[in-house]
Amino acid sequence: MSHRRPPLMRALQLNTVVLIVEIAAGIGSNSFSLIMDGIHNLSDEVALVLLVLAYSLRTGLSGKLLRYANLFNSVGLLVISVFLILRVVERLSHPVEVFGLVPIVAGLIGALANWGVARVLREPSKEDIAIRLAYVHNLSDTLVSLIPVGAGVLIFVSGSFLFDSLFALLIAAVVVITTLRAVVSSHEELLWPENVSCDHSGGEQTA
Repeated sequence: MSHRRPPLMRALQLNTVVLIVEIAAGIGSNSFSLIMDGIHNLSDEVALVLLVLAYSLRTGLSGKLLRYANLFNSVGLLVISVFLILRVVERLSHPVEVFGLVPIVAGLIGALANWGVARVLREPSKEDIAIRLAYVHNLSDTLVSLIPVGAGVLIFVSGSFLFDSLFALLIAAVVVITTLRAVVSSHEELLWPENVSCDHSGGEQTA
């Protein structure tokens, strides 16, 4: 159990870098695509924190912690995403200047850090299904973090700030769809929590 905490802590530290860089850069450059991707990484942050706690607590308590915290995390992520989508739609009618170079740089940093998180989790993911899910998720996040890069490039080339809002909607769609799929796929765990356990022994989780 204890040997899984160090890679999880390293992954958490890398993801924290992504979160801070994208949120700060998004606010500073008026880029909703960066802010939306930062919110997306906030869900990864919560998930990694929960995994660290899960392998620091006894089995029964850690299983309950993962189950209910993931539920509230998913609901919270959907609420925040809906709020930001409304703001993005409003911005489509009243475009705001976006500094295109910032989404390019911050997005590349985010993609590189997400790839680093996935690389750190690759080995422990072979032994644990919960860590494997985090590994696969962060691997796909590497591509999602490149969406603000595309927005920044198009803004830089065309001078149109609408691209940032359109790409922010694309990220929002990814967040909402993947979150809803996760909630639907885990409905049995939420309805019958006694069937859920957190694997501290080094084998696969069972449901």
